[in-house]
Amino acid sequence: MTLTREDFVALDEQDVLAPFADDFSLPEGMIYLDGNSLGAMPKVAMARAKQVIENEWGVDLVKSWNKAGWFNIVEKLGDKVATLIGAKKGEVIYCDSTGLNVYKLVAVGLDIRSDRKKIVMEGSNFPTDNYMVQGLVKQLDKGHEIVFAEGSDILASITEDVAVVCLTHVHYKTGFLHNMKEITAKAHDVGALVVWDLCHSAGALPVDLNGCNVDMAVGCSYKYLNGGPGSQAFVFVAERHHGKAAQPLTGWWGHAEPFGFERNYRPRKDIRQFSTGTEPVVALSMMEIGLDIFMRADMNEIRKKSLKQTDLFIQLIEERLDGHGFSLATPKDHDSRGSQVSIHCENGFAIMQALIADNVIGDFRAPDIMRFGFTPLYVSYVNVWQAVESLKNIMETAAWKRDEFNQKNAVT
Repeated sequence: MTLTREDFVALDEQDVLAPFADDFSLPEGMIYLDGNSLGAMPKVAMARAKQVIENEWGVDLVKSWNKAGWFNIVEKLGDKVATLIGAKKGEVIYCDSTGLNVYKLVAVGLDIRSDRKKIVMEGSNFPTDNYMVQGLVKQLDKGHEIVFAEGSDILASITEDVAVVCLTHVHYKTGFLHNMKEITAKAHDVGALVVWDLCHSAGALPVDLNGCNVDMAVGCSYKYLNGGPGSQAFVFVAERHHGKAAQPLTGWWGHAEPFGFERNYRPRKDIRQFSTGTEPVVALSMMEIGLDIFMRADMNEIRKKSLKQTDLFIQLIEERLDGHGFSLATPKDHDSRGSQVSIHCENGFAIMQALIADNVIGDFRAPDIMRFGFTPLYVSYVNVWQAVESLKNIMETAAWKRDEFNQKNAVT
């Protein structure tokens, strides 16, 4: 059956998540399909930032470390995101960036499995993860080896000489969703530990870290969790691993008694040990607004809408844009798909720039991937229809060939 705009209007009228769009600030007329890169700003975030700056900093000053709970905000937010990723209270903390946290957790894993030298990673993974582990291996200089594997070869690469498996749950380019339970179980069968990167799954789909018996995980907050540009990442370490090894970035916030001001480092034995130094309180305070929205939402409904929207987007692309050189990079199978649709196209960069000029915001990843991220809390079904309409018009008019759409900027 051929889809019409009215079909999408009807879906919006039935959508139980539709009211959440009012929580976000988006320019009128913009179709924002880039929440997998930077989430939209919650409307209340501005007021919260003003409160922190004007009152907590401006009036109470240093007293706010205790009075406003600044010192413990990293654990408070960690407990909130724990409910979204299948963790317990006391197993998650906000700190540092995703890259630094990958470095810390892989280092801990290598320390715990000190008799092994291999690390399994996905070669096509987001570069930061690979770069950080490459730097760690070089710094340790103990003969560790990174084994890069792809797709179905990953399970076969997890052998009894592997210390750590470090993978991203949802692939940043293709949107492929790894089977967390199966891979974690295989790693444990051979005595390895697993570190999962949740940057493209936390807030996008239900995650069950403890249900999958995961050892450690990292994730960012500025994508689906709407924490703001450059907002802090989080670390998950299963309670059973607390105190087994000290993370290498031994800053004072992870000390057993930070205000004892001891000369030598003495790590805490809980999740706080993964903190390093003083965290950005204003950014963390705004980040909490995004998490609080998720506290009111149902992750299963979010996943249901995400899959429906991405199914419809794929169907429209195939029905209305056949013959324009597009091929699907994202799996159609629901069990293997995150919350994005990625399309191979030789002229993808210029086409994406033309879309952005038409107020349909996605992004491009070299060499030929056009990415469209679906964030069900503020993307409507009609937005799906409108995005494909815009793309169809750009292809039929060859608008993407204009010079201004073929000039690359620093960020694509």
